[in-house]
Amino acid sequence: MYPDDLTQTLQKGIRVTLGATASLIEALQDPETSNQRFSELGGDVNRLTEELEVKGETTEREARQFVDGLLSQVPNPFGSSSPSARETTITTVASPVVNTAVQSDLEALTLELAEIRREIEALKS
Repeated sequence: MYPDDLTQTLQKGIRVTLGATASLIEALQDPETSNQRFSELGGDVNRLTEELEVKGETTEREARQFVDGLLSQVPNPFGSSSPSARETTITTVASPVVNTAVQSDLEALTLELAEIRREIEALKS
């Protein structure tokens, strides 16, 4: 079986399933008409499959049109709705967050370290 044949078979299966689902919904809404139509088909499985496929194809097309209609009503969040939106620039400045207790401890340690260095230099000379 070639990949194209497999794709076509899967597509046909999906359409037959869609058609069967649509027919089931129609049968629930109007049982007499559906009963009459299916009794005309009798036991001809090939003809039934072809009709379900056609119904599925129609249902698929209608669903695509419905979804496309819904999507055309929704604004595109990624598209530019106005030229000024593109020109807007936001500038941010990062400012360090300093804990005052840590800052005073650091200054005290720096002073102590400087004093130790002076003592070491004095001892060397």
